[in-house]
Amino acid sequence: MKYINQSDQLKKADGGLGVLIINLGTPDSPTTGAVRKYLSEFLSDPRVVAIPWILWQIILHGIVLRVRPKRSAKAYSSIWTEEGSPLLAISKKQHAALEARLVPRLKGKIRFALAMRYGKPSIVHALDALRQQNIQRLLVLPLYPQYSATTTASIFDAVTDELQRWRWIPEVRFIQRYYHEPAYIDVLSESIREFRSQSGEAQKLLFSFHGIPKDYYESGDPYPDECYATANQVVESLGLEKDQWHISFQSRFGAQEWVKPYTNETLKQWGAEGVKSVQVVCPAFSADCLETLEEIAEENRDTFLQAGGKAYAYIPALNDTPGHIAMLADLISKHIKGWPEADSLTGENT
Repeated sequence: MKYINQSDQLKKADGGLGVLIINLGTPDSPTTGAVRKYLSEFLSDPRVVAIPWILWQIILHGIVLRVRPKRSAKAYSSIWTEEGSPLLAISKKQHAALEARLVPRLKGKIRFALAMRYGKPSIVHALDALRQQNIQRLLVLPLYPQYSATTTASIFDAVTDELQRWRWIPEVRFIQRYYHEPAYIDVLSESIREFRSQSGEAQKLLFSFHGIPKDYYESGDPYPDECYATANQVVESLGLEKDQWHISFQSRFGAQEWVKPYTNETLKQWGAEGVKSVQVVCPAFSADCLETLEEIAEENRDTFLQAGGKAYAYIPALNDTPGHIAMLADLISKHIKGWPEADSLTGENT
């Protein structure tokens, strides 16, 4: 392994605390070539696809990357904006808002960097930017409320793989999950409450979470349990009855069985059974992206209406709303307590 020469950095003054914010990622453009490159990186992650490496590479490059990129590029085109990928554009706004909120409060002793697990800006690039500022302490914030090996652990792998190349590593803290944080439940509940107050209450509220293969769960991944815990706490906050809400899992890939119930099948069944109106929220996503804006807001809307439903609405992700930014700032402040840079926050609310 070739180590990064940091001798010049060691001579510099203490650069303070770095916060690395990370989300899933996005292709550079809604084109077949860009999507193929993105999917190749994403689907080559053994945390995402746990199939023997050689066999999966044959399937991935021989079948998947010959067929899926064109279809996915069309889906990306339907949600692409003037700012580019919604996920990246929103993540940049979250990054800027957190900087604006916390940098003055910590008297300039904190630096922020934004990365995507797959695609750009890369984790390697973001960590290098923080290294150039000579940070001595590092907080890693994956923007996944619920833990899964397919998401949170994959970020841990990528961050630590890069840090292994540093001769002088910073003190590191890693936020593993925040699905149970009262502030997260409060801001999520308020988002749903506000949407329903403006749009009316649908007959059913569906909590749709990104799915994982069933055997991942049976092997010990706690993700589905944390999804249920999030939904149950929000339902309690909203005061919903059992027949007013349901939980499901979306975004299946491949032929294997995933955790159930499936979102599209749930909506199809409801439409056929005479459910007239549905509102869907996706609490696993901190920012709107392909899976929420195309799959949920468009594709699954058609599924429900074609099955007999009459009214369908998607409740947006928390994105860069003030309440979400305040919650994330509080989460960061909680996890940096005890570090010298956080002394100015002692006894204060962010």
